[in-house]
Amino acid sequence: MTTSEEVTGSAGELGPTGRPYRHIPDPPVLASHGPARILAMCNQKGGVGKTTSTINLGAALAEAGRRVLVVDLDPQGALSAGLGVPLHNLELTVHDLLIGSRVSIDEVMLRTRVDDLDLLPSNIDLSAAEIQLVNEVGREQTLGRALHPVIDRYDYILVDCQPSLGLLTVNALACADGVIIPMECEYFSLRGLALLNDTVDKVRDRLNYRLALTGIVVTMYDPRTLHSREVMARVVEVFGDLVFDTVINRTVRFPETSVAGEPITSWAPRSGGAQAYRALAREVIYRIGR
Repeated sequence: MTTSEEVTGSAGELGPTGRPYRHIPDPPVLASHGPARILAMCNQKGGVGKTTSTINLGAALAEAGRRVLVVDLDPQGALSAGLGVPLHNLELTVHDLLIGSRVSIDEVMLRTRVDDLDLLPSNIDLSAAEIQLVNEVGREQTLGRALHPVIDRYDYILVDCQPSLGLLTVNALACADGVIIPMECEYFSLRGLALLNDTVDKVRDRLNYRLALTGIVVTMYDPRTLHSREVMARVVEVFGDLVFDTVINRTVRFPETSVAGEPITSWAPRSGGAQAYRALAREVIYRIGR
């Protein structure tokens, strides 16, 4: 097994964040599975690598012996498509779970090509859910109620939120234990973090007292540019240890995996991108358990 030090650098060596790498031990083998930690993958800005991170972090966690469910909560269905699901052939989606169709979560769930990685798929039908949920009692808790029957079956549930702070995203935050924010290493992405952080605080105060900011993962980093390095320095200055040591570099491999419909950990298992997401998975396990 590749160790975290081989992936990110030797313990004590300075990484892209400007901090020394921390030694992260191999994740322990689990004697049993569940209850799941629910993590909302959230950023109101689009194009920051959120769906890519959900797919590949989920696959890397499964590779590390964890049972993982990924939830496509974006009407664009990019997560589902990125895992090879033909969106036009879907009979049941997350929309059916949320809008009282009396279907079970097992009827909607799909197996993926990755062992121990399951999917709740989505397509454009979900775009109507924001309006349909408005008059529902306890509308912010709808996703949590839908996921409850399988909490004990998984170690992690990753929810890929749409690029907005609407009712669907609030549903994800209302049932989550933590939030992971994928942030493109670009100035305008940095500006949006304050708004997202404010939303997380409001949901914690009003709907979900256990919600915590698990961490910020910097994506699309290009160490050759001064701009990337300056944005990295600023986000570490503001958020400190909340920024993951693992940084996802910009690479052509990720668009290729989207076309292939599988994670980079299986499409290009020896690539730098695959190694980075394995390192990120180790950090996630180390930070929040399971």
